[in-house]
Amino acid sequence: MTKQARRIFTEEFKLEAVRLIETSGRTIAQVADDLGIGLSSLTRWKRIYRETELFSGNHDDVSQELARLRKENEILRQEREILKRAATFFAKEGSR
Repeated sequence: MTKQARRIFTEEFKLEAVRLIETSGRTIAQVADDLGIGLSSLTRWKRIYRETELFSGNHDDVSQELARLRKENEILRQEREILKRAATFFAKEGSR
C-alpha cells in the first residue's frame, strides 16, 4: 500500500469552493466530487468561513436592524396597551 501525501489547499481555493456551494445551486457533495476533495473537508470549510464572516463582518446593518426592531417592539407594546384599555372601557360601557 502506498500512503497518499496530504494535499494542501490555498485559502483562495477554499473560498472559491465555498462560493461554488452557495451560488451554483448544487449540493455540497456534488461540488466536493467535482473538485476532487472530501465532503467533510468542504463542509468544514463552509462552516469555518460562515463563522468567520459572522464575527468579522460589517455589524452596522445588524445594529441598525436591532435598533429598528426595538423601536417597533416598543410601538407594538404601546398599541397593545391602548387596545387593552379600550377593550376594558367598552366592556364596562356595554354592561350598563
